Amino acid sequence: MAKKILGVLVVVGILIGSLVWLLSREDQLIDESAGAKKKLGVVTTTTMVTDMVKMVGGERISVSGLMGPGVDPHSYQVTFRDTAALRGADLIFYSGHHLEGKMQEVLEKRAKKHGGVFAVTDGIVQTSLLMPEEEFQGYYDPHVWGDPKLWAECIKVVVNALSQADPSGAEDYQQRAEDYHKELLALDQWVQTRIAEIPVSQRVLVTSHDAFHYLGQAYGIQVKGLQGISTNSESGLKDRAELVAFIKRRQLKTIFPESSVNAKGIKAVAAEAGVKVSEHELFSDAMGDPGEIVQLHGESYDKGSYIGMIKHNVNTVVDGLK
Repeated sequence: MAKKILGVLVVVGILIGSLVWLLSREDQLIDESAGAKKKLGVVTTTTMVTDMVKMVGGERISVSGLMGPGVDPHSYQVTFRDTAALRGADLIFYSGHHLEGKMQEVLEKRAKKHGGVFAVTDGIVQTSLLMPEEEFQGYYDPHVWGDPKLWAECIKVVVNALSQADPSGAEDYQQRAEDYHKELLALDQWVQTRIAEIPVSQRVLVTSHDAFHYLGQAYGIQVKGLQGISTNSESGLKDRAELVAFIKRRQLKTIFPESSVNAKGIKAVAAEAGVKVSEHELFSDAMGDPGEIVQLHGESYDKGSYIGMIKHNVNTVVDGLK
């Protein structure tokens, strides 16, 4: 009888132990789930903004970028999926200065109604911004990432917004922001060294549209685009004839297509001017494919990152003009 009672007690003990373990495991899973939910849900627009936000936010945030490689933000149309993503986001970051075209109206309405929407270029003082040569509805040239020093000024908008939404991560965001800022300043020095290899008389960049004036201003390069600041602007026969005459007059060797713009126009100009079109497209309004690693001039970089984007563009321009 005593043995039976002992056996029952052992079984009961095992059952109780199992129940305790299951309950503790359930608590653990709940804690893990709660931890996962603590990640800020962030939505971004262009690939350049997405890259910056990821660099600052790290593992504490979950980022969903609306625009992928090769996407032209000037003419981007908001989809039903985008609308759902924007509604569910804790924070939204976009470039600004009407780079995103009509989408900016949607973002501004969301900002007024709910808050949590930030244009990263608000971090740049207006005196550093360029006005387009042609009329762009009175707005500044939005292609600021062409100058790494200016793009670095946008970081503070991201770190401040993330820190306010997630105060416990503020120190981490600040450290990551400082590290990334240093990387961009080092990138600026690298660009200066590479551009110095081009003879001064050949520092002329002809592209599909005017997306490189910040690059030109920062590094002493004259920039000419077939189309205007926005890819939605159209080039006429007069524009093309003037560009052809300019290319011939400056005796340029190479002109450059862009990844987010149809190359038909720039190829027609090249044929009329009798110059070469670069075999490599420049990244103007979107970065390359993430994970596409390039080995060139003794270094390695990812064309799907902002730093890789700039290095690809500069290497392409320098190799094409010098």
